[in-house]
Amino acid sequence: MDLEFLQSMDVQILVGVGVAVLAILVAAAYLFSSWKPKGCLDPENFRGFKLVKRQQLSHNVAKFTFELPTPTSVLGLPIGQHISCRGKDSQGEEVIKPYTPTTLDSDVGHFELVIKMYPQGRMSHHFRELRVGDYLAVKGPKGRFRYQPGQVRAFGMIAGGSGITPMFQVARAILENPKDMTNVRLIYANVTYEDILLKEELDSLVAKYPGRFKVYYVLNQIRILKIKKKGKSMTKWSLLEKLSESI
Repeated sequence: MDLEFLQSMDVQILVGVGVAVLAILVAAAYLFSSWKPKGCLDPENFRGFKLVKRQQLSHNVAKFTFELPTPTSVLGLPIGQHISCRGKDSQGEEVIKPYTPTTLDSDVGHFELVIKMYPQGRMSHHFRELRVGDYLAVKGPKGRFRYQPGQVRAFGMIAGGSGITPMFQVARAILENPKDMTNVRLIYANVTYEDILLKEELDSLVAKYPGRFKVYYVLNQIRILKIKKKGKSMTKWSLLEKLSESI
């Protein structure tokens, strides 16, 4: 009788230990899945981030890549919000201007800014003078809007010129989230074809998410395209070269 009692106690202990271990594993898995790394931004104070790469995209547009403290660090910018960047204009006076990174927190270890530099722009002067190894003072997050996945059935966007960056940020976050089935439609206006920013990236999203993402490019100055066909020259007006391939 005593032996049977001890055996039953052993079974109960083993079952209890097994249940406890299973509970710990489930809790650990939940915490791991819900855990988010702490962002590098400070909403109250400017922090310096080192420029590690500068890529000239056109005569007045460049992509700036800034290094975060560690290879696994994230910027910590909520979708739909922006950062404040501090620099000096051509007169040496301090200037602060908002910008939206084109990267998300899924892009660990760095963040990128695509900047169009205007001839008389005060902050444009600072970015023109910025060289690899220099530091950019950044503060954030900033902004009232914060996107929530599944917030709407469809998201319509209108952007012009360099105003594409916040739209690109939100569109990319929506499309790359497997739990968010929101459709996105973007009307993007520019003066000329050459002024279009992030066109390669936008067209890549269109190709990767057909039906869910459409871009309609609009130009203020349409150009004449000369096309040779069967030895003859013909001229046609085009709103945008190869527009049909983009939508």
